[in-house]
Amino acid sequence: MTAPANLQCPRSGYSNMESATAVGKQGFLQGLGSELVFTQDASGQYHSFYWQAAERYGLANEQVLGLPLNDTFRPIALEAYREQIQRILEQLTPERCIHSFCYQDQFFPFELVISPILQADGKATRVLVMGHLLPEASVQTVIDSLMPLSLDPNQKLLTQIARKIRRTLDLDTIWQETVKSLGKALQVTRCTICSYRPNALEVKVKAEYSQDSSASTVGKSLKLSAEPDLKQALMSREPVVVEIAAKANTPAQSVLVVSTSDKDEPNGLIRLQQCDRHRQWSEAEIELVRELAEQVGTAIAHATLYKQLEEAREQAEAVSRLKSQFLANTTHELRTPLNGIICSLKLIIDGMVDTSEEQSEFIDDAHRSALHLLDIINDILDIAKIEAGKMELELSQVKLRELMNDVKNFTQNQAQQKNLSLNIELPSTHDDVILYGNYQRLLQVLLNLIGNAIKFTHEGGVTVSAEVLKKKVTFKDQELPGLVKVRVADTGIGVSLDKQDKLFQSFSQVDGERTRQYGGTGLGLTISQKLVETMGGVVNFYSMGEGLGSTVTFTVPLYQEPVMISIQPD
Repeated sequence: MTAPANLQCPRSGYSNMESATAVGKQGFLQGLGSELVFTQDASGQYHSFYWQAAERYGLANEQVLGLPLNDTFRPIALEAYREQIQRILEQLTPERCIHSFCYQDQFFPFELVISPILQADGKATRVLVMGHLLPEASVQTVIDSLMPLSLDPNQKLLTQIARKIRRTLDLDTIWQETVKSLGKALQVTRCTICSYRPNALEVKVKAEYSQDSSASTVGKSLKLSAEPDLKQALMSREPVVVEIAAKANTPAQSVLVVSTSDKDEPNGLIRLQQCDRHRQWSEAEIELVRELAEQVGTAIAHATLYKQLEEAREQAEAVSRLKSQFLANTTHELRTPLNGIICSLKLIIDGMVDTSEEQSEFIDDAHRSALHLLDIINDILDIAKIEAGKMELELSQVKLRELMNDVKNFTQNQAQQKNLSLNIELPSTHDDVILYGNYQRLLQVLLNLIGNAIKFTHEGGVTVSAEVLKKKVTFKDQELPGLVKVRVADTGIGVSLDKQDKLFQSFSQVDGERTRQYGGTGLGLTISQKLVETMGGVVNFYSMGEGLGSTVTFTVPLYQEPVMISIQPD
């Protein structure tokens, strides 16, 4: 390409050319000895035009001159090109660069020199552009050689994108800035970015840039099995180009997909779509998007880690607040039975009792308070072990009938004192139902659940039932023949639907006022859940709402399958 070696601005000689006839302009441009020569104003509109190969592609002056730049022979990075012209006119400094132009679905990479045309007053309103067509393979080489003089506008914009995303740790900002700036820089129809987790079967669209009126895809989940271009980009870790042929009412489309990653682990996908025509993605464009994807992947990883740390900090603060509240309530619970013990013994020691019967009554009160205090301390010790991950149980054979008989002996009097019924229903079998668990801990779970049911029930009663589920399970590398599902149902005060999610949270109480009214630490259900899970079962809670009773179920593995008694029809 013939151009002034020092990139000096054209002056009076070119002013004569501007006032010549159209034929004269054409001859003058051709006489400059460059393959491509034209003049443009600040908007990019052509005022004169010459291209040596124009006739070969059916491009005439009337298809260029006087028309808006986006309706004719135009650069792909249209907005970036216009910004460059504005900069040259303002700074009055020529620039060398590379731009790809398109015309009738064909693409032409040019190396250009863009110079301001100075007027007599020293200002400029138009530029002179001179250039030559580049072989596709040499585009990146030329870009590298031009770097010290003037960055390719695409490269400059993508560098700005990378700078913006490195300045934030907000994931939403990173996603939105990436698609907006990249889509704008490459003038695509649509640019989307999706989040990806290792081994996931689908990705989710997090942000979108679009120049058409089609419905937004933000928030939509895309199955990788139905999106082969996305799947290929994730598996190959290389840019994927897809060409979609034109159909009856649909133009050709071109798609470029690049995966983002951090430490060789993919964490997202960038998809660029040209939906109105075929587009040949240049090597320079693909390489620039690839480089940006690497920086976006690192930014996503850092922002994700920061978000996880923030969530962990918030959770730790919430647990700390719950523990403080729990300790305040527990302190009250410890003080109450301890005061009962002290007061009863003090009265006896000070000789304030008149009869032996009264003394026995005070001793019984002290004993009950001591047992209550022991239960609270045991709960606290259990939850401490669970929180520390040191709850280990020795599992063995447990007969269901013996377990239920002991439960009834411990709780029958408690139910009778409140005039409540207590029914225990066992499955009909010829032999014993034998569980695989820890007897003492199963007894603790049942006493917890039945004790809660009695405490929160004022009329009606509590029903404890069990059923055999013949479904083979594997627990601790041992295959077992099934499960026993135990159900504790009451007709008590129930729990509102919006508070049920707190039931199994450590140190969390559904209702502080209710806890103070009924007593206890509020840990019974949490401890029961952890114990059952340690024995290979699960716990579930059901309540239709306040005043509608509650049902708690838990499962325990069967050691051996019992012989069931079939019920004959009447």
